[in-house]
Amino acid sequence: MRILKTITFTGAIALAIASCSAPKGIVSTNPAKIDVRPFKTTKLSDTQLQRWSHFDLDKDTVPGMSVDRAYAELLKGKKGTKVVVGVVDSGVDIEHEDLQGEIWNNPKEIAGNKKDDDNNGYVDDIHGWNFLGDADNEQLELTRIVKKGNDGSVQFENAKAELEHKTAELAPQKQQLDFILAGDKAVADYLKKKDYTAEDAKKIQTTDQALSQYKAMMVQILTSTPRAEFDAQMQEYKDYVYDQVNYNLNTSFDGRKIVGDNPNDINDTKYGNNNVIGPKKDGAKHGTHVAGIIAAVRGNNKGGDGIASNNVQIMAVRAVPNGDEYDKDIALAIRYAVDNGAKVINGSFGKGFSPNKQWVYDAIKYAASKDVLFVHAAGNDAEDIDTAPNFPNDADGKNPEYADNVITIGALNYEYGPGLMADFSNYGKENVDVFAPGVKIYATTPNNTYEYLQGTSMASPNVAGVAALIRSYYPSLTASQVKHILMDSGTELTTPINLAGSEGKTQTTLAAISKTGKIVNAYNALILAEKLAKK
Repeated sequence: MRILKTITFTGAIALAIASCSAPKGIVSTNPAKIDVRPFKTTKLSDTQLQRWSHFDLDKDTVPGMSVDRAYAELLKGKKGTKVVVGVVDSGVDIEHEDLQGEIWNNPKEIAGNKKDDDNNGYVDDIHGWNFLGDADNEQLELTRIVKKGNDGSVQFENAKAELEHKTAELAPQKQQLDFILAGDKAVADYLKKKDYTAEDAKKIQTTDQALSQYKAMMVQILTSTPRAEFDAQMQEYKDYVYDQVNYNLNTSFDGRKIVGDNPNDINDTKYGNNNVIGPKKDGAKHGTHVAGIIAAVRGNNKGGDGIASNNVQIMAVRAVPNGDEYDKDIALAIRYAVDNGAKVINGSFGKGFSPNKQWVYDAIKYAASKDVLFVHAAGNDAEDIDTAPNFPNDADGKNPEYADNVITIGALNYEYGPGLMADFSNYGKENVDVFAPGVKIYATTPNNTYEYLQGTSMASPNVAGVAALIRSYYPSLTASQVKHILMDSGTELTTPINLAGSEGKTQTTLAAISKTGKIVNAYNALILAEKLAKK
């Protein structure tokens, strides 16, 4: 799972790391008007930032999805039907205070009787299913390919080269991380105080050259970064680096033995359990955040507001580990969600190698046959996925799409202007359909907490939420129709923007890097949905 690691270092830490209502027609934001207006320069307040993805570009000059406007002008006084949204992810904290009443309950299953009451093959699957059992960490798919040995394939050679590249790239990061951690420990040991400040460190008098060097570094860091912030950032970076060293890029690691199945046999389906949170709540952070973007209770003064809360039920399907997901788990997770009533599935995952991709393609086709929309994150590598491998997708290369129920989402920043495109987002004229908010998205995290996270992983559930709204209020519309409504009704922008990964050196437009050149607009989508539903 190529989840974006949101590690934003401040001040000296960055230096240290671097050195080492329904009108008759769609009332769309006028592109000609927008593209000549001055860019918004006023900094968003904390309250505004927490819900920027709900804002309206024309009214607020913030490139949100016009969700608040849709609720105020189009949905007020209306009642929709409940739509089940399958969240195929790392697990969901279904006990979270801001998701209560929003979690799917299997009406055919009796809780706790240890029987498969609905005969679907999954015992006591009350809120979904956990295809990973007690497993948490995993290798990247490329690591697994290399581990299997040289089979003479191009896939092996590409995986081997990529593994070597990633390992080499990681080495200096680990070296610099270890140096900072060692410096922090050395100063803390000398002062006999773990939570020391820059002023504390300045008082150290020593002739020890190494300690003097550590002191200077920590004084510089803590002068610009509060201690608590430093600790949080370093813990996140430590987790990121050592997860790669110990699990993701480690050919000796075997995370699958905990599950007990054969991941290369699609017919071996009797595995996993009903603990949709997972073995550790903290491990469900990504999935809980995704679920909150879609469904967190609106207007309860707790955390953020879900795009489609009160209109959805979240079905939690745990199939994405800390590492790359197995094709088998994803294929079975999609089929599980479809068979148990999901009308929208969010997939905030992806990888560059997919040995059994046909299993996933077949599952997506099955979803299409059952009228289920699959919303997928484009990925966070700042790459053109028309050429760079990115799985799953809805086409092999540039061939015609094999299913019309998949919509792929790129990520937007909250500042309208040259920096509109998230600097990590993948893109593709053929393979990315639309863009949606994906930077600094505030939503639920485990244990009744809330955080900002970012990635196309966050852009995707923003769109899944809008899709769920459409299916809630206009249930006669098909998955394919909903997909095209989302694409056709978006706000088209022509202003030049910085291409992700180019560090501002390359300018492009949304039309050049996506199929529609548009950003998702819930207000417009609901208007178009009503028109189509009336027909």
